[in-house]
Amino acid sequence: MTAEGRPRTARLTIGSAVPLDRRGLLTTRPAPGSGGLLKIVEPQGDARLDAAGIVRQRREELAADLYRHGALLLRGFGTADTDAFDEVVRAFSDALLAYEHRSTPRTRIKGGIYTSTEYPPDQVIPLHNELTHTAPRHLWFCCLTPAPVGGATPIADTRALLRLLPTDLAARFARHGILYVRNYHPDIDLPWQEVFGTDSKQDVEAYCTEQDMEWEWVDADHLRTRQLCHAVVTHPVTGTASWFNQAHLFHHTRVGAEGAASLLKMFGKENLPRNTYLGNGQDITDDELATIRAAYDQVLHRFPWQAGDMLLVDNLSCAHGRDTYQGDRRVVVAMTDSVDCRTLTTREI
Repeated sequence: MTAEGRPRTARLTIGSAVPLDRRGLLTTRPAPGSGGLLKIVEPQGDARLDAAGIVRQRREELAADLYRHGALLLRGFGTADTDAFDEVVRAFSDALLAYEHRSTPRTRIKGGIYTSTEYPPDQVIPLHNELTHTAPRHLWFCCLTPAPVGGATPIADTRALLRLLPTDLAARFARHGILYVRNYHPDIDLPWQEVFGTDSKQDVEAYCTEQDMEWEWVDADHLRTRQLCHAVVTHPVTGTASWFNQAHLFHHTRVGAEGAASLLKMFGKENLPRNTYLGNGQDITDDELATIRAAYDQVLHRFPWQAGDMLLVDNLSCAHGRDTYQGDRRVVVAMTDSVDCRTLTTREI
């Protein structure tokens, strides 16, 4: 959905566009060590002075390279502030998305530009695809101020990750999907009012119904939702299968064994603030979660931010996260071009 509430999609192209570096203005090179996931795009000459104009002129080639690789790093354009970043994003797509059905705290800066996830700097944000239940197609990041220590935004090829997983595990997840269960407790995690952007229970119920999400009011201010989503999807442009879920991130063991035990003691299994199951209701085992997390580590790629860098991610084939950091760090984000997850398909494994 757009910020105005209208569904929007982008025109998707691949294969026929002229390569980015054939017409001058830009040079491209693979990021060393990324396994082909990340391509670095840099301007030549005066092109760096008009990032939005170049992106608008070359957006079909950019989209083709994005779907081919998974992520593009636009470096050297001198993007110095949020206004300049907003112009670049809108040059690529005018379908900027509002941050709806929130999973993490963020602050809107302007229009469809937000702060990156506002977690304390000593907390790692594990690799994940963004909002796999509502699925923005494209993610944009802009580093206005790189942290002096740490603070990278690691990325991972979830197509390659799927190939690393044991076939029986991947097939079981593909067959059953992932069930996300969320309990909105007052003063714990994000309240439902912030997640859904309303104080109206009727509006929440209408949204959940529209999104094929089960909901119930456990008590006056305790909402529980259950949503069944794909675990593996076929990319609508490339036809490539990808691991596309937050099974490991949403699972209560994300906080470690001690933290998970405390959560179970405090809430009980049924009332955990967040948890995931296989789509048939079965538990995801510790061994399965360990295998999945290890696979993310194997395909992880990390690059150091430079001031003005813009990272464009194909959310259907590339995961992202955040390292811990020290000092001042300012990375702003945008999402464009929604995907109706119900239209995605799962290839049999």
